[in-house]
Amino acid sequence: MRDPYDILGVKKDADAAAIRAAYRKLAKRHHPDLNPGKPEAAETFKEISSAHELLSDPEKRARFDRGEIDAAGNEVPPQRPFYRDMDESAGGWQRYHGHLDPEDLESIFAQGFRPFGAGGGGGGGGGQRFSARGPDAHYTLTVGFLDAATGTTRRITLPEGKTLDVRIPAGVQDGQIIRLKGQGMPGLGSGGPGDALVEIAVAPHPLFHREGDDVIIELPVTLQEAVVGATLEVPTIKGKVRLTIPPGSGTGTRLRLRGRGIREGHQFVHLRVVVPPADEPELAAFLREWKPRHPIDPRAGLEDA
Repeated sequence: MRDPYDILGVKKDADAAAIRAAYRKLAKRHHPDLNPGKPEAAETFKEISSAHELLSDPEKRARFDRGEIDAAGNEVPPQRPFYRDMDESAGGWQRYHGHLDPEDLESIFAQGFRPFGAGGGGGGGGGQRFSARGPDAHYTLTVGFLDAATGTTRRITLPEGKTLDVRIPAGVQDGQIIRLKGQGMPGLGSGGPGDALVEIAVAPHPLFHREGDDVIIELPVTLQEAVVGATLEVPTIKGKVRLTIPPGSGTGTRLRLRGRGIREGHQFVHLRVVVPPADEPELAAFLREWKPRHPIDPRAGLEDA
């Protein structure tokens, strides 16, 4: 499996912000929703997500950098056997070499945090086990623009095979964190688990973009539709609607569809007049003889810019 740093195109000393920015850029480029019919995009997206999952988790990243796990998160066998030796000169404290497993680590905490008076100070038997809340687990979930706008539920599979249903609220924004209580890493002793923190990455849409809770779309119209007006079918995030184009509209005309945005927002339609791509002799002849009733200078003010 490829090195996760190479997959995201970042250096090994990259900070969390640089890793997150690199992931978002690549995820939006290779998201399957934006590459229909391209199975290689889905594989690339899966590889990018796996690399980000590892490098965005400080603990996993540190273990990978130390060579304790591979790029897939699998344990790497230690290069030397685990052993301990007693350092008499240090007052009986033990030095640990190699790799500690969770049971060894919990045993150390139990020895170090045993209350005084329980079996002769800190070294006797019968002490309490050390307890600590588990760390939070960090994940990134890429969702399509429409799912983010209208809300949905997505099921994610964690590295250990566990699945979580993540409710995406309507109007969730790019970079927003969703907290899932008690779905993080297990704690020590009687300590409860941490939380799962799911960062949402919203993939771009080929038609819509967002400004607050308003949705913006550019609508191409013909010269005839712009001049004489028309009633056209326009896509929105909530389905298609009919929109009246007023006569005399031009490129840049902004029309509002009330309540067709995100939550209580609106959709704004920006018109763009498209000139016929082929020769239109009759139109050209008409325009050569046409004398506008209200002439305008569309380039007025350019000389002062």
